[in-house]
Amino acid sequence: MAHSDILSQPDRGLGLDRPQTEALLALFSRCDDLREFGREVIQSVVNALMDSQAQEACGAPRGSRSPERVNSRNGYRERSLSTSLGDLELRVPKLREGTYFPEGILERYTRVEASMVALVREMYVAGVSTRKVGLVAEELGVSSLSSSEVSALCAGLDEEAEAFRTRPIEGEHPYVWLDATYMKCRTGGRYASVALVTAIGMSSSGHKEFLGCACFDSESEAAWSEFLGSLRDRGLRGVRLAVSDAHAGLVAAVSRVLPGCSWQRCLTHLQRDIRGHVHNLAGQALAADLVRACAGQADADVARAAWDLAAPRVRALSRAAGDVFEGAREDALAFMSFPREHWQKIRTNNVQERANREIKRRYRSVQSFPSEASMMRLVCAVLAGEEGRWAAHRVAAPESAARASAPAPAPEPLEGERLEAVRLAAHEVIREVLDRHGVAE
Repeated sequence: MAHSDILSQPDRGLGLDRPQTEALLALFSRCDDLREFGREVIQSVVNALMDSQAQEACGAPRGSRSPERVNSRNGYRERSLSTSLGDLELRVPKLREGTYFPEGILERYTRVEASMVALVREMYVAGVSTRKVGLVAEELGVSSLSSSEVSALCAGLDEEAEAFRTRPIEGEHPYVWLDATYMKCRTGGRYASVALVTAIGMSSSGHKEFLGCACFDSESEAAWSEFLGSLRDRGLRGVRLAVSDAHAGLVAAVSRVLPGCSWQRCLTHLQRDIRGHVHNLAGQALAADLVRACAGQADADVARAAWDLAAPRVRALSRAAGDVFEGAREDALAFMSFPREHWQKIRTNNVQERANREIKRRYRSVQSFPSEASMMRLVCAVLAGEEGRWAAHRVAAPESAARASAPAPAPEPLEGERLEAVRLAAHEVIREVLDRHGVAE
């Protein structure tokens, strides 16, 4: 449609007269795209609003004499404002007496508009580095948004992260998954690798919940005890099973701080530990398959009997692997004392591994953190997002989750025909594994 056709039509939206419409069309023709046009329009409107407010504060139009005048204008001060449309060059009116600030239009002590702050924070949490955020902002027309300014804008997340990390823990959490991951952080004037410990629990509703995180120099028993104690102080209760790797400090802290809580050794980590002591690929595959076969039984008695039969086979591959395998039986099969429908979720620490992968994915773009606060800021933002996704899925239905807190049923006596049936089933389990790997019985 030609400009003359547009001008011939009455404006029904903004109520503009012909000269105003002509001015807008002229402005549009000078702009390269709609973003630049929007920026120019908003800049003009904001400047006009500030002029109008300043005029009202003076009590009379600029340059006119009036008995109602209570103040007079004294020029402008230039101020830039970074927005999602680009930088706005604003002219804030000055008064001869007192000060004028456009409340409701601009926010004090900031040169970045709220939607731009939200955009920067969203990119930061999504794993975009501060340098790349600055480059994206430059593409949007924001000329001065350095890495340090991006970090300063994201510092507003600190209070939210602290509130999320220290919120009260409500209700019982029968299952808790614990783990640590290492990241570089500046502490004491130098960069060092620090342990980020995290806890995820299953609530009585069957949902996974983030329980807490903390930063320590190492995974010592004292560090884990302090962390678990802080969770208990915030309301953690009803824990019947803790799932983790076999870190000695963690295991000792669980028994010390959470009395009455069983410990499940992550089967995935156990397989890695055993494979690490076997020096040939065929032996590693056999050892891992023996762990899987024993732990994959539907009957706990058969699983334990098969484990005992598999122990000499693993020891034949490596004495150290055999020691690990034999010593891990009860802890590796602890999950079998809980409802069968939960076994797949509680026999490994995959819940934590997935959360850690998401943290590491964002960490790769950062490489190191300038402070512990900046590390917690990103970690809590990531975990808050993960928890939001967990809300759509349950580990177990509420009635099933309630069974996790119920006492375990008494084991069936292992004697007579029952004992013989268990032995035969265990032998069959081991024979099938050996046949798959071409190993003679």
